[in-house]
Amino acid sequence: MIYTKLNEEQIKQWLKENLSEERYSHTLGTAECARKLAQKFGFDTEKAYIAGLLHDCAKCFTNEKLLEIIKQNLNVEECELLNYKTLHAPVSAYIAENEFGVSDKEILSAIRWHTLGRLDMTDFEKIIFLADKIEPNTRDRSYSEKLTSYLDEKGGLDKALLECYKATIKSLVDRNLKICLLTINIYNKLEDIVNL
Repeated sequence: MIYTKLNEEQIKQWLKENLSEERYSHTLGTAECARKLAQKFGFDTEKAYIAGLLHDCAKCFTNEKLLEIIKQNLNVEECELLNYKTLHAPVSAYIAENEFGVSDKEILSAIRWHTLGRLDMTDFEKIIFLADKIEPNTRDRSYSEKLTSYLDEKGGLDKALLECYKATIKSLVDRNLKICLLTINIYNKLEDIVNL
């Protein structure tokens, strides 16, 4: 199935022109990782690859540009504006839809929620979320291996996700940054799911 109006080479060219070299490498790693995770868990590998390829397409926009696009075109929760590092997610979904012609709701939602996540994420959204955290090109190998080790266990996606949220919360506290209430709620829900 075709998920974009541009072919893969055209998408990659756009990404090369709009991302830093490191971010481009991360993007390619995320797309490949998403494809492998999709195969492992029985999802459309091409759909996962496209979501991985476009998940950070707005990452290198200035904060001013991100906020302008959000203000003019998107509805985001107040808590999403607490940390500038998460602004690119809703904007990347917007760019995927409007620049690349993506209409598939699963792809757009996975891109939209790949940083903060959301309550009751679908398994497809979890796959893209995790691929972003464990891709081999730019992520810490020992952390990636720890998360990957959960994926063969029963409830592995949720276990790996819970580890992500633990690390995120610790990092935010260590850096004296605000924590979105959504993050706390997702963490608490995952604790309940994993520890049933």
